[in-house]
Amino acid sequence: MKSILLSILLYISVFCAAQSKDERAIRGLLAEQTAAWNRGDIEGFMKGYWENDSLMFIGKSGVTYGWTNTLNNYKRGYPDTAAMGKLSFTLIKVEKISRKNFQVVGKWFLKRSIGDIGGHYSLLLRKIKGNWVIIADHSS
Repeated sequence: MKSILLSILLYISVFCAAQSKDERAIRGLLAEQTAAWNRGDIEGFMKGYWENDSLMFIGKSGVTYGWTNTLNNYKRGYPDTAAMGKLSFTLIKVEKISRKNFQVVGKWFLKRSIGDIGGHYSLLLRKIKGNWVIIADHSS
């Protein structure tokens, strides 16, 4: 009986540690994106996204598919550091929805000399080739 209980506790602790490791990796990815944005590095910011034609970004202009198209939209919308401002994220929810998928919901805010803006976002992240990447972004 003791060995069964010990096995169950060991399994639970390993499962919880793995989940925490994934969540830490995702929070780290978002922190890296924030740092890149705040350096004026849109390409660095885009490293958090899945570099694939199936990446989906949903914004005020509708749905954009593809990493390159999303990058080009960011460059058009934020042509310089004044437009980019300083980014901050407030995480509302980070939830594991399957072994390879997480959902993140939060707020984004840009402090800018040309006027502050902000909104909400939901992200779907997937673990691909051992790395967490954003495969869908709905930002408003």
